[in-house]
Amino acid sequence: MLVNKKTLNKIRNVNRILIIAPSWLGDAVMSHSLIRRLAQVHSGASIDVFSSHALKVIFEQMQEVNDVIKNPFGHGQLKIRDRLRVAKDIESRGYDVAYILPNSFKSALVPFFAKIPNRVGYKGESRYGLINCRHTIDRNKHPLLASQYLQLVKTGPQETVVLDDYPALTVHQKDLVQSLKKFNINPLKPYICLCPGAEYGPAKRWPQQHFAKLAHQLFKIQFDTITLGGKNDIKIGATIHRDSQHKTQDLTGQTNLNEAMHLIAGATCVVTNDSGLMHVAAALNKPLIALFGSSSPEYTPPLSNKAKIITRSLPCSPCFKRTCPLGHTNCLEDITTNEVFMDILKLTELQ
Repeated sequence: MLVNKKTLNKIRNVNRILIIAPSWLGDAVMSHSLIRRLAQVHSGASIDVFSSHALKVIFEQMQEVNDVIKNPFGHGQLKIRDRLRVAKDIESRGYDVAYILPNSFKSALVPFFAKIPNRVGYKGESRYGLINCRHTIDRNKHPLLASQYLQLVKTGPQETVVLDDYPALTVHQKDLVQSLKKFNINPLKPYICLCPGAEYGPAKRWPQQHFAKLAHQLFKIQFDTITLGGKNDIKIGATIHRDSQHKTQDLTGQTNLNEAMHLIAGATCVVTNDSGLMHVAAALNKPLIALFGSSSPEYTPPLSNKAKIITRSLPCSPCFKRTCPLGHTNCLEDITTNEVFMDILKLTELQ
């Protein structure tokens, strides 16, 4: 970490903090550990988040966050003039420090243009000058992404920061009841949420036929199943619904993120790939089965004591590829529905 003594003193005495949020759902959830720590270190400071509109609801569920400022820039958009305009509004808010969580060049421009005196982040994409409190990622010492975010709170190389506060989202009972009513879900009958999508690619998705078979098994023991996901998961949800002989309630593409959170909060258990909704379920402290294929639970596991991770230690995994380079996806194919079914019983104490 490169920082001078004058900067250290400023970071230790702050009144207003700005978080430049990640653009992925799971990363946004995992940033809560940093936000929680900042609220503890800077008691009484106001913490705002600069986030895409799509993820606004996530930060609104974090009680430490005072305000969410809309980030209007899509992926890959430079738009210098627009960034200068947005920065002028942010400058007027008088932030003492900004924590820039993405490693891109563009993500560091608005805090720089806004003349925020202390701009904290990791080295990346030639950001010298834009970031004036630069950290270096030690992935061997801190493999978890949430822990890497958390290390940004350090103000000296000898300081030790341990990940002991997991992300914790909240859903109000009235919001849950409203969403159950909207989607005609019986509030008195237990249900399991199935999250079969994963934006990165098919190498992170448990086979659709496995999800369908699991839904059929759960139906036999009086569990309803609700399939959740975004618009890109509609075909997956429809296939699972068809192959389970219509034993699922397919809500893929029908809920917004807020409603999906409500339904996950009401679930007895969640079965999910390594995806953004996995991290939402973990932060809501729900019993969950997390299925890992091409990705690694050493980097982005569900941060919850109620999570059961299932993965296969094959010689080819984790490969971190969008599609299986060997054409078989055995890392996920070999995870059986019976194994997942039995783990659901254990987690829900029905066995």
